[in-house]
Amino acid sequence: MLLKKYPNLDQNRLIWCFLAVFSCEGGIQSYVKDILDASQTIKPISPSSNLNINPQNQVLILRDDPGCPNPLETLSSSFQFGYFKSQNPLWGRIKLAIALLTYAFQYRPRRVLCGHINLAHLVQTICQPLAIPYTVLTYGKEVWEPLPKKYQKALQNADQIWTISRYSRDQACAANQLNPNQFQMLPCMVDGEKFTPGPKPQDLIQRYHLQDARVLMTVARLWKGDPYKGVDVTIRALSQIALVFPDVKYLVIGRGDDQPRLQQLAQDLGMSDRVVFAGFIPTEELVDHYRVCDGYVMPSQEGFGIVYLEAMACEKPVIAGDNDGSADPLQDGKLGWQVPHRDVGAVAEACIQLLRGEDQRCNGPWLREQCLAHFGKPAFESRVQELLDQNQGQA
Repeated sequence: MLLKKYPNLDQNRLIWCFLAVFSCEGGIQSYVKDILDASQTIKPISPSSNLNINPQNQVLILRDDPGCPNPLETLSSSFQFGYFKSQNPLWGRIKLAIALLTYAFQYRPRRVLCGHINLAHLVQTICQPLAIPYTVLTYGKEVWEPLPKKYQKALQNADQIWTISRYSRDQACAANQLNPNQFQMLPCMVDGEKFTPGPKPQDLIQRYHLQDARVLMTVARLWKGDPYKGVDVTIRALSQIALVFPDVKYLVIGRGDDQPRLQQLAQDLGMSDRVVFAGFIPTEELVDHYRVCDGYVMPSQEGFGIVYLEAMACEKPVIAGDNDGSADPLQDGKLGWQVPHRDVGAVAEACIQLLRGEDQRCNGPWLREQCLAHFGKPAFESRVQELLDQNQGQA
């Protein structure tokens, strides 16, 4: 039992440490926001009168400042936020370290949750001498390559490591000599109230000249440093798809320095009239773009791939790679096509099957039901509660 092993720990208090949450957008930031939001619903572990039942949990953020838009600060009384952005990065890190040490010593939290590998060594250094358990949250590529020894040690000594997929776990273990039994799965979630099915928006059909077209779509960063989203493979597959569906078009959402190469590829292959580069689309407009497509295609190498969940929540069938974290949102092929991510022929065949619409994986209402059952907000909140309760028991 926790109280016997760590008799001075406050069972109902947590400390969270992050690099950045509200000052920038990205997969890690969205994941962290979802975890914090879910944590507001966590039930107290002990109702004992001599314990603080509803403490303010400390959230320490290295690269955010008090001016960042933070809805949790105004809507929730569960968190007390500390911001440590500084013109001198070293001074910001020192201030965060002092705050973490002060709170850890003063409150004796039942657990410290480290939101990024770059803070793991600091968290280990402070928590271990105080016998406070700590968890490291991992997301994807930041732990897929061999890390400096101090970060490897911080992971190896963590009570638990949370990650988004089996693939991400396996990559981290192979690169950094980690025990798979340390890992717990906390997959990404999709907001089923935000991503909903609906008719194809006529304004987008007009904007992108998609009249009477069967539309395939990808949402991805178009970066030269991350060329494995499969956009180029899908462009190459279009000529084969067009033999069966002459009205096919491909809508590419996203921006980046690889776009000129992709545009040139489409032109060289005679596919430029079929490929529409829409550029950056704000998050609030994404749902209408999912609605305008007939299928979502991203034969990629992902740590997870929340875009597949967003598409399925909008009742759109999906195509992904067959050797990455997308196996989890696709439920090992139950909910979508898994294809070798650089195989043009396999991508073309999967797209043709998708557009024919005869497979159970094209059943939109069923896809949405299955997607939300496993990855909707209630399922995510339940999993966060389970993990924190489990942490308490294991500590």
